[in-house]
Amino acid sequence: MFFDPLFNPYPSRRMVVYGRRGMVATSQPLAAQAGIEVLKKGGNAIDAAIAAAACLTVTEPTSNGVGGDLFAIIWAEGRLHGLNASGWAPEGLSIDALEAAGISEIPRFGWVPVTIPGLPAGWAALSERFGRLPLIDCMMPAIQYADEGYPVSPVTSHWWRRAFEIYKRNLRGEEFSYWFKTFAVDGRAPQPGELWRCKDLARTLGSIGQTNAKSFYEGDIADYIDDFSRKYGGYLRKGDLEAYRVEWVEPVNISYRGYDVWELPPNCHGIVALMALNIAKHFDFYEKDNALTLHRQIEAMKLAYADGLKYVADPRAMDVRVEDLLSDTYGLERSRLIGSRAITPEAGSPPSGGTVYLAAADGEGNMVSLIQSNYMGFGSGLVVPGTGIALHNRGCNFTLDRGHCNRLEPGKKPYHTIIPGFLTKNNEPIGPFGVMGAFMQPQGHMQVIMNTIDFHLNPQQSLDAPRWQWIRGIQVEVEPGMPSHITMELQRMGHDVRVQLNAGSFGRGQIIWRNDQGILCGGTEPRADGTVAAW
Repeated sequence: MFFDPLFNPYPSRRMVVYGRRGMVATSQPLAAQAGIEVLKKGGNAIDAAIAAAACLTVTEPTSNGVGGDLFAIIWAEGRLHGLNASGWAPEGLSIDALEAAGISEIPRFGWVPVTIPGLPAGWAALSERFGRLPLIDCMMPAIQYADEGYPVSPVTSHWWRRAFEIYKRNLRGEEFSYWFKTFAVDGRAPQPGELWRCKDLARTLGSIGQTNAKSFYEGDIADYIDDFSRKYGGYLRKGDLEAYRVEWVEPVNISYRGYDVWELPPNCHGIVALMALNIAKHFDFYEKDNALTLHRQIEAMKLAYADGLKYVADPRAMDVRVEDLLSDTYGLERSRLIGSRAITPEAGSPPSGGTVYLAAADGEGNMVSLIQSNYMGFGSGLVVPGTGIALHNRGCNFTLDRGHCNRLEPGKKPYHTIIPGFLTKNNEPIGPFGVMGAFMQPQGHMQVIMNTIDFHLNPQQSLDAPRWQWIRGIQVEVEPGMPSHITMELQRMGHDVRVQLNAGSFGRGQIIWRNDQGILCGGTEPRADGTVAAW
């Protein structure tokens, strides 16, 4: 797959990047460079992905952290492998427990939404199964940045300032004071180019690297988390951490115009992107900048999300099978609901039967699609004293509706928004792709895949192109770069179209494709501080 870098209908400040021996694409330059540094020291793509991921917990804490979750799709040993390193609800957290405490809905902040962090175990599992270097070697760049400091990049500074303002308004209580002690500089968020360091986090990363994450789940870090939780009425205990294990899973796919598009199965909602593409493939798309094209894309996504929000949960609790949701028959059936006017979507009845994303590849054929998150920026607002660990709030995605498959239960994983993607053709890897950003993620996946396959755009062009986002009902948001005649035509089709000035709400992606000569071709997100580092 070759692309002409000079043919760019969606100009940006970046050009597509080519490489041969290795490539790392991330939303933060220092993290991408850390990945390449590890490759040059003899590591493979998996080692590089871990190095970049560890760096991102330091250099982009506004979106992810050690106290979050991780998912990955890996091409290694001639096939795809899936890793689900997301956590479940603590044994002491239940609907009954919350009702007894007078809690009727899951809050955004505090201990209630904190599930077991799976991210450190995910790094260790990737390293143990596929890595070439010791985990601690991969984490050294992150440890150094946390210990010595690094200059905060512009987009990260923007989101840091926004998070600080939200937390200052909403966080009350001594348990939240540790967030401000860790992430504020002189009572404010750091400015672009200002040095930020966290020696507590450096020690935590070093401990994780030296023990292959055992200290986090069985040792002193687990003790710190347990003590903090008990002191402030939390539900997470050391026993929950000791019981945690990652899951190796088989990725799921649909065939789209001769390519296979891969996502991870539930509890993450990657199948929403696959369901949308499975509906869209029953239409012909001849022109990207066309209202009918966007109308059909939006309607397909609506229908896919209606099913996803009803059926996706911890797979042990799902009422339908993934293969039924992704069947060609069901995709065709749902496509027939798309007409000339915008509809309010409803779930069908299938027949029985703050996130960071990075991509890495090496010259040996290994490729990694990895995503990790604390959710909603920094997460729960809780930082474990003395560790620099910001705990996530992924439990926000549970429901307290006892009749829903995604209801809160001890030991259960919530509906999860973070999703890595991968593209293959004829059982050979094309490469990893992803677009971070909560419920935007399946929508971003659909758009960059169609930009690539239907409209023949290179990775950078696919990411640069103006995006749309379905919100609810007939409401759709578009970026300011969307042509006005398309916006007006969508409105005539019945869509409630609103121009959204906040570029961050449309996700941030990375792509690396490999052609049949082994040449790597990468693009990075123009809406972030992204970089493609190549070797």
